[in-house]
Amino acid sequence: MNRELMSRLAHADHPIKSPLDDASVHQLLERGAPRGDERVLDLGCGSGEWLLRALGAHPQLRAEGVDISADALGQAREAARARGVGGRLALHHQEAAEFRSPHPFDLVLSVGASHAFGGLLPTLAAARRNLAPGGRVLIGDGFWEREPSREAVEMLGDFGDLATTVDRVVADGWTPVHGHVSTRRELDDYEWACWGSLASWALDHRDDPGSEEVLATATARRDEWLRVYRDTWGFVSLVLRPTDA
Repeated sequence: MNRELMSRLAHADHPIKSPLDDASVHQLLERGAPRGDERVLDLGCGSGEWLLRALGAHPQLRAEGVDISADALGQAREAARARGVGGRLALHHQEAAEFRSPHPFDLVLSVGASHAFGGLLPTLAAARRNLAPGGRVLIGDGFWEREPSREAVEMLGDFGDLATTVDRVVADGWTPVHGHVSTRRELDDYEWACWGSLASWALDHRDDPGSEEVLATATARRDEWLRVYRDTWGFVSLVLRPTDA
């Protein structure tokens, strides 16, 4: 089974592909786009859930999303039509790190997609290139809550702790104006949802040729979470403004 379909199945019950509950997503979007008539860009939008929620909440808002997955963008278009916001959403099928817009955006967001840019600071550089004067950036990325094992670092990456992560952002020319650290419940709910959705699909589709692979993947990922990084990895979302503006 290809990776995109596996991800789609895993996020069936948690369309926000990060450890954030609905209330947290709503608050972050409200802090990122306080007027409600902003032009919003999502770099690495996937199936567009962040944009769909922003568009649904604010009839004057317009949005664009960028992703390399044609399948995910197709899901976003279909969902936008179903929710009646398709006329205010533009989607671009290309590498998010290479996207250059002819017009700037009031809010640029990229949550849980820093791997597509090569890290947190390159993600912020890509956001800055598309940001309007006075605009805001909404970024979400991992950090180590406690000293990680070598296995955890090899699996997830070389993050800093929370203070170090914020220090890096500030040193890069940004000022946090809002932040949210995902709670233990949000972190656990996300993992249970992903690997539970995969396992359920496999059990419900025993005759499918990919069933055994999907169930094995769900089992392996759940074990990695419980045994390798559950007690050390965290997730922070920041609303930022350029300090020099």
